[in-house]
Amino acid sequence: MEFMDTLINFFDKLTALFKGDTYLFTIAKGFGAVISSYIIWLILKRVIKFIGKRMSKYEFINVNDQIFVVLKQAVLYAIILATGAYLIQLFNIQTLKNAFFAFIIVLFAQPLNEFVKITINYVKNNLIKNTETKIDDIIFDILSKFSGFIVFAIAIVLALDILGINVMPFIAGAGIAGIAIGFAAKDTLSNIIAGMLLIIDRPFEIGDRIEVWTAPVGSATWGDVLDIGLRATKIQTTDNIVIIIPNNEIMKRDIVNYTIISKNIRVRINIGIAYDADMKKAKAAIIKVSEAVEWVAKEPPPKVVVRNFGESSVDLQLRVWILDARKRMDTISYITDKVKEEFDKEGIEIPYPKRDIIIKSDK
Repeated sequence: MEFMDTLINFFDKLTALFKGDTYLFTIAKGFGAVISSYIIWLILKRVIKFIGKRMSKYEFINVNDQIFVVLKQAVLYAIILATGAYLIQLFNIQTLKNAFFAFIIVLFAQPLNEFVKITINYVKNNLIKNTETKIDDIIFDILSKFSGFIVFAIAIVLALDILGINVMPFIAGAGIAGIAIGFAAKDTLSNIIAGMLLIIDRPFEIGDRIEVWTAPVGSATWGDVLDIGLRATKIQTTDNIVIIIPNNEIMKRDIVNYTIISKNIRVRINIGIAYDADMKKAKAAIIKVSEAVEWVAKEPPPKVVVRNFGESSVDLQLRVWILDARKRMDTISYITDKVKEEFDKEGIEIPYPKRDIIIKSDK
């Protein structure tokens, strides 16, 4: 209080000193306004710091302590706005009025943008706790990236409007330019639209195992989704190859997702036996091998069916459910190998194409 009384007395004396000279009196008032604004800023800065310490016990404030930096910026710009408006009015500088307010609007866009990002991140982190999908990460990342562009674009449009600049021709020109750019970059826009549809429809999520149609010849044709971007989707195949597929290409094809419902899938393994082989014995041997595999489900149990009578074999098919879709190829390889060993032990013949050649002698 003593400090404020001293300050008031100082300004009273300063006013009395220059009261006779209108020009100096106006300068003194302006100088006093600047000094007062600076003192108010120092006081408010301490108040904000004190409030920040007291409110650190709340989760939102504790996690987003950057919010007080943003608040300080906003308060500083508000003081600058009030001081500048007063000085413009005091010195009657109307030519700078619109330019000053336009500048302040653009200036305020920065703390507003930071506050929007903090809010988005907070909502994102709290929403992810309650949802199992990983697509939320992508949606909030997109919001975080585009929020700054939207905030600054609105601020610039408002600033131009205050300056008396008609923004409609710019908007119309931007629309025409957008159409031209759209035609020039139709593939990119198509991929972006397809990426948005992938995010909305969610035919697969990050971590799902899907079929890959564009894999190199002779390599694995399925893999795990690493990232779903606006332009392309990254898939890591079982050969540890990352394939980047444009979203537009993915939307044109049937999407085969092995893990969207559960990790359990059914695997079919074709096995041929000779016509002379004991079919019941062969089926029992195949079932025995499949039941010994630890990742093969007990329910529903493995099943062997006759698919076809081939030229030189009876074509059987083993159908088993496995507990992990990622072990599909391991299952086929392991069971095929063990069935061969079991058939050799039981004397069950695995046929191969045979041809009888009859030689006729012309006498």
